[in-house]
Amino acid sequence: MPRRTLGALPALVTVVALTAVAACSSPSEEGGADPGTTGTGETATKGARIATVLGDGIDVLAEPGGDTVLHTLASPNDLGADRTFLVQQVQGDWLEVLLPVRPNGGTGWIEADDVELTVTAYRVEIDMAEFSFAVLEGEEEVRTGPIGIGTSETPTPPGEYYFTELLQPSDPDGAYGVYAFGLSGHSETLETFAGGPGQLAVHGTDDESGLGGEVSHGCIRVSNEDITWMAERLPLGTPVEITG
Repeated sequence: MPRRTLGALPALVTVVALTAVAACSSPSEEGGADPGTTGTGETATKGARIATVLGDGIDVLAEPGGDTVLHTLASPNDLGADRTFLVQQVQGDWLEVLLPVRPNGGTGWIEADDVELTVTAYRVEIDMAEFSFAVLEGEEEVRTGPIGIGTSETPTPPGEYYFTELLQPSDPDGAYGVYAFGLSGHSETLETFAGGPGQLAVHGTDDESGLGGEVSHGCIRVSNEDITWMAERLPLGTPVEITG
């Protein structure tokens, strides 16, 4: 699946994008694949299904073919990435998708004709109790490493999410590391952060001593080596499950 990297944007735009991915710094810091199976409620046998919007926006409905519009979402999104969704199930010409809006875990329905369906075999599992992540390709564990998570005052909310954009900080030696993946979820304690909407992220760090502890406003921190590995392989729409 094509992935849009935002590092090519002007430096100022990149900085704005990063501050919009909220809950990342510690409190002390300033600073065309087979779409898989299509039956109702079935799980794609070849991986997670990703829907990428083809036009400049999409209506999300409360039910398949219904009249109630829950959201109208633009594409590209506010950070300049193609609008993507993680598909939950398919009913005929309609897709139930996980939404990148509050509240976390919300779903809605979109028309299949309005998106391109692709599949990824990758998924990310994050275990906060063990302070570790694992990337799986199918059933094979292909990458693991330590993480930093939110503090007790600004905890990382568990749940099912997916990557919504990939950002490349203008300062790779800064607090966000060399890459930051935006997540579809948001902090449940911060409505806003650093000028952004309290969006969660998985990102690198300039201080790997914080890995293995509670250090952030809610984001997941990994080493710069690990986030670079992810950035080179994982598409937008990759599912991310946070537990613990």
